[in-house]
Amino acid sequence: MNTDSLSPPSAKHRVPVPDHVPAALVREVDAYALDGIEEGFHEAWKRVQQPDTPPLIWTPFTGGHWIATRGALIDEIYRSPDRFSSRVIWVPREAGEAYEMVPTKMDPPEHTPYRKAIDKGLNLAQIRKVESDIRAVAVELIEGFAEKGHCDFAKDFAGVFPVKVFLALAGLPMEDASKLNLLANEMTRPSGNTPEEQGKSLEAANKGFFAYVAPIIEARRGSAGADLITQMVNSEINGQPMAQDKALGLVSLLLLGGLDTVVNFLSFMMIYLARHPETVEELRSDPMKLQRGVEEMFRRFGVVSDARYVARDMEFQGTKLKAGDLVLLPTVLHGLDDTQHEDAMTVDLSRRNVAHSTFAQGPHRCAGMHLARMEVLVTLQEWLARIPRFTLAEGASPIYHAGIVAAVENVPLVWEV
Repeated sequence: MNTDSLSPPSAKHRVPVPDHVPAALVREVDAYALDGIEEGFHEAWKRVQQPDTPPLIWTPFTGGHWIATRGALIDEIYRSPDRFSSRVIWVPREAGEAYEMVPTKMDPPEHTPYRKAIDKGLNLAQIRKVESDIRAVAVELIEGFAEKGHCDFAKDFAGVFPVKVFLALAGLPMEDASKLNLLANEMTRPSGNTPEEQGKSLEAANKGFFAYVAPIIEARRGSAGADLITQMVNSEINGQPMAQDKALGLVSLLLLGGLDTVVNFLSFMMIYLARHPETVEELRSDPMKLQRGVEEMFRRFGVVSDARYVARDMEFQGTKLKAGDLVLLPTVLHGLDDTQHEDAMTVDLSRRNVAHSTFAQGPHRCAGMHLARMEVLVTLQEWLARIPRFTLAEGASPIYHAGIVAAVENVPLVWEV
């Protein structure tokens, strides 16, 4: 993963507190430069979620916005598109307004036919058909370094495995991965020291995606290929061919989702496992516990923090919200909410009633969740079959980055051979 563009802002840009925001709800939280992130992305967000932290807080950073800090609230907002719209889903607002991918920026019912087009190739039945191909990619990568006794997991596996799988499903060449990764980084962690600069960075990346997919869409319209892109661009929307601007947004979203989230999730998971050999032994001892434990991993290692746009003036959680306010939903804080999960920072493979919003909720629940679950399950099964015991290299210091999608680099693992 190329992370040249991931450096946090050197100086935090703040805005005045609006009149409708009570002073008691103001907290200085920068979603792109979390305090204490050097100790871990999830640990940094967990510091925000103190027992006395209100369920809804407001920050003057990143253009000024609300933050939902409790799982029940995050869940409710995701499931309420009539009150909390997807018309702007990125912070800062300038970045969110530059974002042009569909259907994530649409609300029902406009959103529905586009979501059906995505689901054609990513539903559970379709993903099960390609399980053997996914497994073969994982095995080839792991066996390529297993005898060496070491690897940089983020670079040698997490940054390659889900990307290779996804580009194959989309019918795209692996050599395009580096170009697409640079664009994805600027979409989910836009560079810049002010909201305006971040907005310009995201707009440029969005245009970069559109320029990349435009000739691909043109070539695949009217064809009968089985790849994800061909299936999507030949889907009808309300009985009509998909408009070009919507096709650009849909295919770009497909690539963005497939190239960034699982890549980083896998590295966060493996850092934890490298530090907790007892959890690794538990996974190895019971194949069914490993399979069921995948959902616990998703609870523990949420990586997405997107936003919703307040649709109208309202009172919510005893607080006045104004139409146009933005509410950030750090999915990590649902999974780590101690009011829903005892000892939430611990991966407990026997945990019951696992609740999280790692895949969001409601109409925008992640279309790629079946592929993500398969990739995580396959990674655990094939890795532990070949590298049953491993640790972080002595002196290892992973580098964490916050943003719409969290990232981590420098994950050196070692094991005996």
